[in-house]
Amino acid sequence: IKLGYANASFYKCPNHPPPTCYTTQPLCPLCGSQTEFLRKVSFVDAPGHEILMTTMLSGAAVMDAALFVIGADEPCPQPQTREHMLAAEIMGIKHLIVAQNKIDIVTKERAIESYEEIKAFLEKTPYADAPVIPISALKKANIDALIEAIQKYFPTPERNPNLPPIMFAIRTFDVNKPGTPVERLEGGIVGGSLLQGSIAIGDEIEIRPGVPVKKNGKYEFISLQTEVKSLMAGDVPVEKATCGGLLGIGTYLDPSLTKSDRLVGSLVGYPNHLPDVVNNITLHYTLFKEVVGTREQIKISPLQKGELLALNVGSTLTSGVIEWIKGDVIQVHLNRPVCPLPNQRAAISRRIAQRWRLIGYGTIVT
Repeated sequence: IKLGYANASFYKCPNHPPPTCYTTQPLCPLCGSQTEFLRKVSFVDAPGHEILMTTMLSGAAVMDAALFVIGADEPCPQPQTREHMLAAEIMGIKHLIVAQNKIDIVTKERAIESYEEIKAFLEKTPYADAPVIPISALKKANIDALIEAIQKYFPTPERNPNLPPIMFAIRTFDVNKPGTPVERLEGGIVGGSLLQGSIAIGDEIEIRPGVPVKKNGKYEFISLQTEVKSLMAGDVPVEKATCGGLLGIGTYLDPSLTKSDRLVGSLVGYPNHLPDVVNNITLHYTLFKEVVGTREQIKISPLQKGELLALNVGSTLTSGVIEWIKGDVIQVHLNRPVCPLPNQRAAISRRIAQRWRLIGYGTIVT
């Protein structure tokens, strides 16, 4: 299961009061008037199932805010709800809105009860003041109120476009259909979100750690360099792109290198401007008291030297063995190298009952 992604533009009709004035259409669906463009928002749809937690954490690396969808037809919190809320906190997401979905299939009494369950759950998290918007995605009910909340509670972050560009790759793919003639083949596509800086067609870029190459019976990663052939901001071709929103970079790379998310987890930027690729990382770590995401309460035992952990570093999912522990600092030898940013956070998971479970987080010590 991969990360889903989509873009939406928000508009406001001058002829109606909030929230009915908000829409995703250039023409008002109520009166047909021309609407005012507000902003474009990119959505990364992270899978909700507990088995796919590590995929969700990879997507969280590029998110500025979180839209938390909770069904009114189930008691709150479900085990995965607690796990996802903690993941949002770990990944440093400060802005959050809860969309209370499926209000069309429950009674009025159950909808109110569900709302109260959600508010009680939020009280125990850093998101106690997060708004809860009742909606029906199926019937498209209250979507205008949800857009109003996004406009009010999700500020567009300030980023520095003058810094060298850095982008997390969260999807990479080959757009060529089977049987395409060689002369018509398109280069590989790298998709993600710019954390800083800007990028333009014709720029030289580097992708680190890159691709694994077998040498002397061992795999080592080779970084890739290419030129930006095209840029797509959502479904709109652009000459230059800045921070914010999802971006597709067309390259001159052999499409086999980007096929099936082969480069997911890499950093993209100017050549020789990216952090070093490392096989060992040192983490200043914090463990939770209990495993999150299980129905039964399981206390988290201390980390052990030689233990295998799964780590989410940015959009990279890797695993590694603990080489040493000194107090609340560990060094992990990685099975797949990473290209970490200074003081970057990493989510730590341990294998419990045949599944990777989130047990803590750490800050990379450089």
